[in-house]
Amino acid sequence: MGDAFPASPLTPMTMHTTLFRTAAAVALALSLSACSTFHRTPAPGTPLADVTARLGKPDAVYPDPAGGQVLEYRGQPMGQFQHMARIGPDGRLVSYDQVLTDANFAKIEPGRWMQADVLRHFGRPAETSRARANGFEVWSYRYKQDGVWNSFMNVYFNGRGEVHHTDATPDPVLDDRSKGL
Repeated sequence: MGDAFPASPLTPMTMHTTLFRTAAAVALALSLSACSTFHRTPAPGTPLADVTARLGKPDAVYPDPAGGQVLEYRGQPMGQFQHMARIGPDGRLVSYDQVLTDANFAKIEPGRWMQADVLRHFGRPAETSRARANGFEVWSYRYKQDGVWNSFMNVYFNGRGEVHHTDATPDPVLDDRSKGL
C-alpha cells in the first residue's frame, strides 16, 4: 500500500526555498525580540545608571530646576515621538514618557515659558525656522495630532526667547493634505 501523499523529492530549488523561509522566520523572530527589549520602559525608582544601561546614552540632558535632570531620547526629525526620562534629585527615575501629544502641548504657557522650558519638556524640535511676518523663531515638532493626523506643533518664540504662541499645522512632508498645493 502506498502512501496517500508520496514524499516529494528534495530538489535544489525546494531546499533553497525551505532554507530561505527558515532564515526569514528566524530573522523576524530576532528582530521582534530586539524591539521588545528596546521598548521596555524602566520602572519609576530605577537608578540613573540602570536607566541608561537599559535605554542607552541619551541624545541630550537638561537640568531640572527642581533638582535632577531630564534625559532626551530623540525620535525627531522624522519620527513622531520623543521620549523624556525625568530623573529626580535622588538620581532615580521619576517618569519615562512619549511627550509629543496634544495633552502635553496644551501645557505650554505663552508669556511664561522660555526656550529652556520647551527643551526640558519636549527636547529638540524636528525643524527650526523664522516666521516671515514677525521674525519669530519657530520650533516645529512632528507628531500625530489627535492620534491620527500627521502634523507639526509649532512653537513661536519672541526675541527674548519667550513662547509667544503655538499652533498645529499639517506636516508638509508626511501629510497628504499638503501635497499638490
